[in-house]
Amino acid sequence: MSEKVRSMFADIADDYDRINSILSFGVHNAWRKKTVLESGAAPGDRVLDCATGTGDLALEFKKTVGHEGYVLGTDFCREMIEHAPGKAENRKLVVDFEVADAMNLPYEDNGFDIASIAFGIRNVDDPSVALKEMARVVKPGGRVVVLEFGQPEGMMSYPFKMYSRHVMPAIGGWISGNREAYTYLPETSAAFPAGDLFLKLMEETGSFASQRAVKLTGGIAYVYVGTVA
Repeated sequence: MSEKVRSMFADIADDYDRINSILSFGVHNAWRKKTVLESGAAPGDRVLDCATGTGDLALEFKKTVGHEGYVLGTDFCREMIEHAPGKAENRKLVVDFEVADAMNLPYEDNGFDIASIAFGIRNVDDPSVALKEMARVVKPGGRVVVLEFGQPEGMMSYPFKMYSRHVMPAIGGWISGNREAYTYLPETSAAFPAGDLFLKLMEETGSFASQRAVKLTGGIAYVYVGTVA
């Protein structure tokens, strides 16, 4: 994992949640709920959430799998994940958190029903390797679920590009003091394969029996669900 990316997230960790809520107008909360729904998570399931950041998707999964289920959130950036246990405690949710790299997961094969990653797959050095690792630790027939930004088309395309290129760096940089980070994030989103292109990437890993995409908010984001072969 790139040390530059790790350092960038470490620098913005303290302000990450607040800036996300402002920049997304809170819609990221609905996206996470949709991700859990599309994953098919059920009470008692075991879930691994990679690139968990401050833990929001892991906590959302825990609400669904319940006391009989298990959720483990991992992230390669210790400074980000340090915020997660306190959030879990405040919400009275029992979730474990560990530092781990999505490209080299220290977990046994077939140990989880679901592996997820939200807004993190584009930040790994090799997304295919991360997808294969996530599939490896999931039981056959289980799901790998990816929530990631896309590139909206049509009427939404121009205002979204203007917002992501100019407004996001300005606001994110002002609050966090790191404009470069909030320039990097929309730039990587714009360059990353979305929709059918990402489904092709999933297919080419050879890890999935099937894969599908769900478009969110006109293509600003997508949920991808791969059923492990």
